[in-house]
Amino acid sequence: MLLSSLEYLRSWETFYGIIGSAAAALTGLQFVVLAVLAQSGRPGGMREVSAFGTPTVVNFVVALLIAAFMSAPWPALPELGCWLTICAAFGVAYSIRVLYHARRATSYKPDAEDWFWYLALPFLGYAALLAGGILLWMSSIWALRLPAVIGILFLLTGIHNAWDTLTYLVVHGPNRSSDAAGKE
Repeated sequence: MLLSSLEYLRSWETFYGIIGSAAAALTGLQFVVLAVLAQSGRPGGMREVSAFGTPTVVNFVVALLIAAFMSAPWPALPELGCWLTICAAFGVAYSIRVLYHARRATSYKPDAEDWFWYLALPFLGYAALLAGGILLWMSSIWALRLPAVIGILFLLTGIHNAWDTLTYLVVHGPNRSSDAAGKE
């Protein structure tokens, strides 16, 4: 028995319920991470927060939005595709803004791993979501799997980046010199 595109989409409800719940919980947890960062006494400014803290929250919010969009009762695929395309277009523009802030950060200079996790992966995710949204707009049923993969990508990227922030604070906390941190 072949499922219609909308029946197929409904078969993913549990998956998107899990992704959305995880993204919402992890968004709240990122606020705790930022509170720990604020209490750490580590120097930093709004450019660092805009380049590394806020994008992590945005990763979780995008995963939540994807789950919400994919769980909404759409009358047809083009409407869903339209909203995913709009979300992705904003994401691409946001990635460019994150790049701007990361390049101008003064108290922390990103390394190659940071460029990959904070900038490259999210940008690729937004670009893939843009392609998937356009394909759904064109009623391509196979594109229904793409938002699932992208939702997981944003969730895992956010988890990595939150962990990266916390481990950086543990190693480079306010009472640790770079020499002492390297010997531990």
